[in-house]
Amino acid sequence: MSIFVVMPAYNEESTIAGVMEELFKRGFNLVVVDDGSSDETYNAAENAGRTHGDQFHLYKHLLNRGLGGALRTGIEASLIHNAAVLVTFDADGQHDPDDIMKVCRPIMDGEADVVIGVRDFEHMPGSKKFGNTVMNLITWIFYGMKVNDSQSGLRAFKREAAMILEINARDYGVSSEIVGEIKRHKLRLKEVPMKTIYTDYSMTKGTNLKVGLRILGKLMMNIFK
Repeated sequence: MSIFVVMPAYNEESTIAGVMEELFKRGFNLVVVDDGSSDETYNAAENAGRTHGDQFHLYKHLLNRGLGGALRTGIEASLIHNAAVLVTFDADGQHDPDDIMKVCRPIMDGEADVVIGVRDFEHMPGSKKFGNTVMNLITWIFYGMKVNDSQSGLRAFKREAAMILEINARDYGVSSEIVGEIKRHKLRLKEVPMKTIYTDYSMTKGTNLKVGLRILGKLMMNIFK
C-alpha cells in the first residue's frame, strides 16, 4: 500500500532537510509544497530529495497561499501519483516520523477513513494548550464535531476520503475545516496518541491564542456575510 507524506513548508530552511531524510529512511513517498517561502526552503528541499527519484515530488507556490493552499496542492499531487494513504506532516521537526505508521494502521486495517494524531495536552506548553483548547471549542461550535486535537498537523487519509475533501481555508483554519469535512461526508474517524517534539523553533509555529482569535473572527465574518 503506497503511503505518501504531504509536507507543506513555509520558510523552513533550517529544518526541512533533516525531516525529509528521516522520512526517506523509512521508505515513504514524499510530496513537499514550498508555499512561497522567502528563504532557501525550496533549494534545501530540492537538495535533500535529489537522489530519491520517484520517491520525491517537489512543488512551489510563487506566492504564499497559506497552509490550506499548500495542503490542497500536496493532496492533489499525491492523488495524481496514486497514493493509497495520504499523511500530512509538518516540516518544523515537531512530529516523530515513527508515528506515521501509527496513524496509517487503522486505515490499512480497514477501521477508519481518517486518522488524527492527538498530542499529549497534559505535557503541552501552556501557550499552546490554551490556543488549542480554544480551537477545539471553535471547531465544535462551528462544525458540530468534537475531537481531542482539531489542530493536529499529523493526519492520515484513505485515498477515497482525500478525494472528496473540499479545502477552501487559506490559513490554519484549514484544520478545523477538515474536521467539518469528516462530519459532512460521514467519514469514519479514529484518533491515536502521538509524540510531539517541542523545540524553541517549533514553538513559534502552529496555532496559538492569537491565531485562534483571528480564525474565530473570519468564521464570524463568513456567517454574517
